[in-house]
Amino acid sequence: MTPFVRLCKAFAALLVAVLVFGVALAGPAHANVDQCAPPGVESASALPTNLAAAATGPEDDRYTTPGVIPLSAVDIGALNLIQPGTLTVGTLSDAPPSICINSAGQFTGFDNEVLRAVADKLGLQINFVGTEFSGLLAQVASRRFDVGSSSITTTEPRRRTVGFTNGYDFGYFSLVVPTGSPITGFGQLEPGQRIGVVQGTVQESYVVDTLHLQPVIYPDYNTVYASLKTRQIDAWVAPSQQASGTVQPGDPAQIIENTFSLDNFVAWAVARENRPLIDALNSGLDAVIADGTWSRLYSEWVPRALPPGWKPGSKAAPPPQLPDFNAIAKQHQPTTPAPAVAPKSALAQLKDAFLDWNLYRQAIPDLLKTGLPNTLILTTGAAVIGLVLGMLLAVAGISRHRWLRWPARVYTDIFRGLPEVVIILLIGLGLGPIVGGLTGNNPYPLGIAALGLMAGAYVGEILRSGIQSVEPGQLEASRALGFSYTSSMRLIVVPQGVRRVLPALMNQFISLLKASSLVYFLGLVADQRELFQVGRDLNAQTGNLSPLVAAGFFYLMLTVPLTHLVNYIDDRLRRGRKPTEEDPPTLSASLEMI
Repeated sequence: MTPFVRLCKAFAALLVAVLVFGVALAGPAHANVDQCAPPGVESASALPTNLAAAATGPEDDRYTTPGVIPLSAVDIGALNLIQPGTLTVGTLSDAPPSICINSAGQFTGFDNEVLRAVADKLGLQINFVGTEFSGLLAQVASRRFDVGSSSITTTEPRRRTVGFTNGYDFGYFSLVVPTGSPITGFGQLEPGQRIGVVQGTVQESYVVDTLHLQPVIYPDYNTVYASLKTRQIDAWVAPSQQASGTVQPGDPAQIIENTFSLDNFVAWAVARENRPLIDALNSGLDAVIADGTWSRLYSEWVPRALPPGWKPGSKAAPPPQLPDFNAIAKQHQPTTPAPAVAPKSALAQLKDAFLDWNLYRQAIPDLLKTGLPNTLILTTGAAVIGLVLGMLLAVAGISRHRWLRWPARVYTDIFRGLPEVVIILLIGLGLGPIVGGLTGNNPYPLGIAALGLMAGAYVGEILRSGIQSVEPGQLEASRALGFSYTSSMRLIVVPQGVRRVLPALMNQFISLLKASSLVYFLGLVADQRELFQVGRDLNAQTGNLSPLVAAGFFYLMLTVPLTHLVNYIDDRLRRGRKPTEEDPPTLSASLEMI
């Protein structure tokens, strides 16, 4: 039995074991605590005590509308929706309790549940699509999404990009520091300190524009909090509800101060020119405030005292009837100080962060059913495009005609020189609105195309080097035998060149497999998520890194056998197959018998 056959059998056994394990665990998969669940009114928090120094008064609000059009006057056909009758919403999956994916794989959270209620008032279906906050506003402006729902604070710079509805929430900032930090408030943040924020958020604007400091920018909330707990940063300026839901008892971190949001209310983003949709959402928001839906959802998801003098909806909307959150918070405040939690050892922290077996039980079924198929589809589709395009670029790159050679070189330089995520965003955001009629505004095909176009540039160079490594005498001999140049290349030179670079092609396929995780930047529905995003979403729900470790295991399960396959092919091509008893005798052996 050859080493390659043994490797294939071992890989098949491993895959079967994971499948059986995943199916066996599928039943109790959701036993773990879900941070993307309404915490209830019992978790109410009182009004922060340090608002006076930072708050801007309601009289400074220039954008809340005096009133709204009657709900009965809303013309659904004039809302300029991407898909008639359906509200396509770009949202996030990693910021509970405001926006997140729950343990059932559904987008939810306070922001999205209020929007769902508004859509129901308007008689619209709703379709939530996950994306990254850094690209959300650009995607709304380019009509990739009808609405952006992500606790977006309505700053002046953002209003130059998109339009906003009236406010449905008004957030606070929290300052989170490692336990024992000498920092006791926002006033002690100063240059030289590493202050973490999430890219594109209003907290970043607050640190830069108000505090005049340069923050450490992270792509998501989980990463910045993990960096804080390991003391890679000195402080984290966070949305208050995100901080209160993330910092758990026993964590080596604490919330030390809250402050008021300086930049107006929290609202849904809509394309600036789509005024009919903005007006319709404002009407629906006033309606859910009037019938008590907003108050119910607010009390369930984010029960905290409103800023003095502010209320959601238009200026004509009735004030929401809310419980006395200050009294509830005081009632549930422990009468005796909580016992001090002993700091965990480094080994215990590593175990808690990476070896939560309940989370492995929860992650593996979703990774098998959703993440693995999508990763394979993205990678295989992009690989086919990359191989075809790469062969065309390789042949054009060695052509004797300049009009073929130079475009191939320019294409290769551009697509090899730009970062992968930049290419994915440029193609997804640039071509998405143009080809939306062909793709059904589904970014999945665009993601495959972007990965394939990138792979084509690398594959083209690999194939070109392989073809040019074939000795010129091969081409000359074939021409002497009467083959045309085209036939010589197609039948003799190219096959030998491809054979020589098979290991390099397999390595490129492995890189493409890992790069497939970047497609999430274009916005995907829950059942289109690949391995990394499935693990990341569960990481956001629980605040634990075990789901990402589980996703990493799946990547290893795919890449390690491919790596050994590369080594086997390379060794086989260099040394050839070992002779067997069935092989005919060699010429030298035949001559010895004469």
